[in-house]
Amino acid sequence: MEDTTRDWDALASSLGSEAVADGAPTRWFEELWSAAARDEVDLPWDRRSPYPPVAEHVTALGDAAGRRAAVVGAGLGADAELLAAHGWRTTAFDISPSAVDAVRARYPESPVDYRVADLLSLPADLVDAFDLVVEVFTVQALPPALREAASAALRSLLAPGGEVLAVQLVREDGEDGSQGPPWLLDRTEMEALAGGDVRLVSLTRRPHPSRPVGVPLWVAVLCRDG
Repeated sequence: MEDTTRDWDALASSLGSEAVADGAPTRWFEELWSAAARDEVDLPWDRRSPYPPVAEHVTALGDAAGRRAAVVGAGLGADAELLAAHGWRTTAFDISPSAVDAVRARYPESPVDYRVADLLSLPADLVDAFDLVVEVFTVQALPPALREAASAALRSLLAPGGEVLAVQLVREDGEDGSQGPPWLLDRTEMEALAGGDVRLVSLTRRPHPSRPVGVPLWVAVLCRDG
């Protein structure tokens, strides 16, 4: 029988709901990762391979020749390590110190700059800095009240001419988006990731790579004017 007491997803849902109710909507990230560090639950978002839409996009871009990339929500590093392997000078940040400790332990010799940082309060050296920004499931981990600020922060990471690859789970038009985490995005909300001098280049809907009959994915590419 499956041991549900180690289910990080269930704990994330509980902690996220409590944090939002308490008016501290990002608190639950460190609470979840620190629970994993104490071995109370399995490691969240634990994958050794890059997420398939990220792998496809990065591979299609080819050798980066030292251009700069950022991963928002470093997690356990699979996407950041792929970027580094393709020649990107990569920074991957997470709001949770315990998450950053975990990924540094997993890749102790990595060239990636793994650091603690908050998307909603970015350090100055990350602003206007990156040719490619990869964001997988981070925006949907924030409640709708923070979405406009999160979208603006995501765009602010881009250097002129840079692009964002954003991957989220689909919320169908008309479905309730108020309950989370995660707080899924519909098409209009995905389109709203663009703004100012950052335009939406493409928005595609595709099957979930590991659950083809489950909730599909949005894959968006946005570009800042050069």
